[in-house]
Amino acid sequence: MRVESLLGKTALITGGSRGIGRETALALAAAGCDVAVNYLHSQEEAAAVVSAIERLGRRACSVQADVSRLDEVERIATLLQKDFGAIDVLVNNAGINPTKPLAELTLEDWNRTLATNLTSAFLVSQAVLPHMRRQRWGRIIFLSSIAAQTGGVIGPHYAASKAGMLGLMHSYSGLLAKEGITSNAIAPALIETDMIRSNPTLRPDLLPVGRFGQSSEVAEAAVFLASNGYITGQTLNLNGGWYMS
Repeated sequence: MRVESLLGKTALITGGSRGIGRETALALAAAGCDVAVNYLHSQEEAAAVVSAIERLGRRACSVQADVSRLDEVERIATLLQKDFGAIDVLVNNAGINPTKPLAELTLEDWNRTLATNLTSAFLVSQAVLPHMRRQRWGRIIFLSSIAAQTGGVIGPHYAASKAGMLGLMHSYSGLLAKEGITSNAIAPALIETDMIRSNPTLRPDLLPVGRFGQSSEVAEAAVFLASNGYITGQTLNLNGGWYMS
């Protein structure tokens, strides 16, 4: 299997200041990418990621934006094109998982979750695709979830948003495969991040492997997908054996 070099490619990680986003940004930098780190509120953490990437010898910048809003996405796309370069590798990682009892879920919860997790992935993908299509090379990676496949433990709003990412991924894959652009997803379960630590119902013994996953393990999968031009339309299941496909 041919592994393509990422040296000199430019990556954008949405929600890249912490957790899986942070580790993915660092892993892509170690593989040779210059990296733009998107964040919403965590300015200091994003700056720390940028510093860590620069210590690896790659260029980096942080860009604040609510990527669920079209105007914000257009703003950072213009900024990055001008000051950092067009995006070759996109990791759609921005997301939330508001946990509520089923009877207490509101339309506001639904709309906010779909906008943050799914609409953002569409908006940012659409913003970077013109460059990818011109150069006939690109990698789009979606951070979905086991919830897309099983319903998960958070709720229907979250499961629907993550399942929608898989549909979006499949559509892009079919439409863009002949243009040198791949579109794939990663579906993790119980990765040890702030989201997991704050939910006491999520325990390592739920998983056949008996432990939580690590953000670095997800990041390794993202680098693998970015480095391979033959895999497209696929979902990598990083779930400790919880869901077997």
